[in-house]
Amino acid sequence: MSNLPAYIQFLMEGSAFPHSAADVKLVQTHISYVVLAGDFVYKFKKPVDFGFLNFTTLEKRKYYCEQELVLNRRLCPSIYEGLVTINQDGDLLSLNGSGEAIEYGIKMVRMPEERMMANVIKAGGLTEKMLDDIVDILAPFYEKADKAATEFGTPESVGVNVLENFDQTRDFIGSGALSQEQFDAISSYSRNFLAQSELFARRIEQGKIRDCHGDLYSANICLADQVYIYDCIEFNERFRYTDVAADVAFMAMDLDFWHLEELSRRFIDRFVEVSGDEGVRDMLNFYKCYRAYVRGKIGLFTAHAPEVDEAARQQALDQAGKYFDLALKYAESS
Repeated sequence: MSNLPAYIQFLMEGSAFPHSAADVKLVQTHISYVVLAGDFVYKFKKPVDFGFLNFTTLEKRKYYCEQELVLNRRLCPSIYEGLVTINQDGDLLSLNGSGEAIEYGIKMVRMPEERMMANVIKAGGLTEKMLDDIVDILAPFYEKADKAATEFGTPESVGVNVLENFDQTRDFIGSGALSQEQFDAISSYSRNFLAQSELFARRIEQGKIRDCHGDLYSANICLADQVYIYDCIEFNERFRYTDVAADVAFMAMDLDFWHLEELSRRFIDRFVEVSGDEGVRDMLNFYKCYRAYVRGKIGLFTAHAPEVDEAARQQALDQAGKYFDLALKYAESS
C-alpha cells in the first residue's frame, strides 16, 4: 500500500466513513481509484495526463467530478449521491471533514456485484430480454440527447480519436500484447475506412451525432431491479460527442469479446428496430474495431502504471491482447 496516495491509505482503514464499511476494497483503473465501502462507492481521479484527458491539478479533478455527476444523472440519477472531499487539518485527514480540501471525489450507491452485467455474462445469465431492456433505455436517450456540432462527425474529427490510439500504442509494440502485424493491419483498415467520407456525411445529415454515453459496455451496466447505465465519459467531449453508432458498437463489441456473437447481433437488430436507425450497420464494423483497440490500449496503460501490482499488470496485459486480437478480426473481416 506504500505506493498509494496517503488519502487512499486512510480510506482503506474503514474508520474514515460515516457509515458501516467492513472489508473496504480498492479497485484501480488507469485513471481512477475506486473504493468499495459498505453500501457505497467512492471514486477519485488519479493525477494523470494521457493527452486525451488531464487530471493533473486539483481544480481539474474537482471540475470533472462535478461533470461526472451532471452527465451520469441523465441515464442513472438514483445512484450518484454527490461530491465528496478529502480534507486535511494539520496531520489529520478526514472525509467531508474540516480543514483544507486536498482531493475531490464522487460518492455513489453501490450496486450488487452479482448483478453487474459482466458478472451476469460470466455466470451465463445474460438474456435477450435484458438486452431489450437496455435498448429500450438507449433508443429514447439518444433521441433526446443534444445534437453535437456536426464537426464531431466528420472523418477528420473521428480520425483524431481513432488515429491517436496508434500514436499512443506504438511504443508498446512487442511488449506482449500487441504485435507489429496487428498494429499495421488495424491502422491500415482504419485509415482506409476514414477515407470513405460519404458514409460520415450521411450520418451527419441523418442527425446521428449526439451527446452520447461514450463508454457503453458491460463494466458500466448493472442489471438489478432495473437497468443502471453509468460511468459515461466526462473528461473529453470529443469521446462523448459521437455517432450513436459508435456508442452501440461498443456494446456489440463487448458481447463479441465475451463470445456472445448471437446476442451481439440481436442487440444491434433490436436497436435498429426500435430506433429506426438502419445506418448503424454501415458504421458498425469500423466502430467495433475502434472500440476493441481502445480497450486494448487501456489495458496497456493499466499494465504499465507504476502503482499497479504484478498480478494486476499481467491480467491487464492478457486482456489487452484479447482486445487487440478482436480488433484485428474486425479489420480482416471488412
